[in-house]
Amino acid sequence: MSTALLRRAAIVTARLAGWLVPPLLLIHAWHLKHPLLFWLRDWETWLLLGAALLGLIWRQRLPRRMAWVLLAVLAVTLWREAEYRAQCDAVLDAGEAMQAVGRHFIVGYTDFEEVKLLAARGLIGGIYLARRNLRGRELAEVAAEIEALQAIRRRAELPPLIVAGDQEGGPVSHLSPLLEAMPPLASIAGREDDAAYRYGLQQAAGLATLGVNLNFGPVVDLRPSGADNPHDRLTRLSARAISNDPATVTTVAGRYIGGLNEGGVRATIKHFPGLGRVRNDTHLFAARLDDTPKELAADWQPFRNLAHHPGTAMMLGHVTLAAIDPERAASHSATVVDGLLRGDWGYKGVLVTDDLNMGAVFDLGIGRVAAEALAAGVDLVLVSYDPRQVYRAIHGAAQALQRGKIGRPRLQESAWRLDDFNRRVPPPSTTGRSAKLIETGPIRVQEVPAEA
Repeated sequence: MSTALLRRAAIVTARLAGWLVPPLLLIHAWHLKHPLLFWLRDWETWLLLGAALLGLIWRQRLPRRMAWVLLAVLAVTLWREAEYRAQCDAVLDAGEAMQAVGRHFIVGYTDFEEVKLLAARGLIGGIYLARRNLRGRELAEVAAEIEALQAIRRRAELPPLIVAGDQEGGPVSHLSPLLEAMPPLASIAGREDDAAYRYGLQQAAGLATLGVNLNFGPVVDLRPSGADNPHDRLTRLSARAISNDPATVTTVAGRYIGGLNEGGVRATIKHFPGLGRVRNDTHLFAARLDDTPKELAADWQPFRNLAHHPGTAMMLGHVTLAAIDPERAASHSATVVDGLLRGDWGYKGVLVTDDLNMGAVFDLGIGRVAAEALAAGVDLVLVSYDPRQVYRAIHGAAQALQRGKIGRPRLQESAWRLDDFNRRVPPPSTTGRSAKLIETGPIRVQEVPAEA
């Protein structure tokens, strides 16, 4: 290629960049601190400001209108950063409204000092352990960290923290390899009656040693009839669901929950209203079910049958049930929560949302969604992948409480459910039924195939 052609290509590229980059920077500035850019969190504000300033310095090489766009990038970035910091400060002031809603949040963390402050001031009700909290560390070190948080709560005369983990077994084993990796529950379907119970008991032993008292499992969504959507690389329900038969799911999950409870750990049945028929990946996109409740009766059978288990929560997925509430996902729909679950089903247990960082709901406004969930009667709001979104979420929920959009009686009822939930599961036992684990031996990964 000749020098002239190279020069022309460079000029065309520079012009295209001059037209495209400033608007892209403005879009980024508007979505400052978005979960999808969590990996860039420590530098994104400075990068945006630096890129805009650099563009203005060399503005003679830009289309004239793009200079105004770069000025807008500076203004929007500074505004969004100031707004976020003001929300953080307002939450950390720990006013009555912030504490009232804060008790209903489970939050992940990357900074122990930060989560310690939130725990001490009564601004959260629980923490979520992820791989990042365990990587390169010993079990005893992490357990001591969790116990330190619980000690802070005791000194502050606050309820103990719910310590949640996502240890389903199989592909979703977020606390492994620190805890033993176990096969998916599907792999023990059809085995001896005690296998699922022993599985739960064995898993609870590791979780309780670490300090985890709530596991986000079992998955009771029915296995999809066909292959997973190839574009859904995060849900992977075919590898996680126990079976496509509601009775099998109910039996295996029920026995697993019994073992988990015996070991001192509470369970979470998930993800209502079921992901088996859902094609979109709720981690990234909105999703809906157009089926009627009658058509979904079999999908809901495990949820209805297992909801009565003491010490068991139910996780709400970010899926819109079009026949019941076409406007909101189940995770923040009053029609689904207060009407269907609390009303028609008579469910009196704890409800927890899936992570509000997920694309299906985040762009609606995490503060708005958190407020609507609590107003609907949800008890726990999960903010895990990007922990610092919890400030926006708590701030939005507290404002809704002050404006009367969240009823205080509704929040008090939820607090009573959480108190009861915390009392439901006794400390781990090494006697009675737990002895079966010793008698029959633990379930090993190599004993069963990875798939049912």
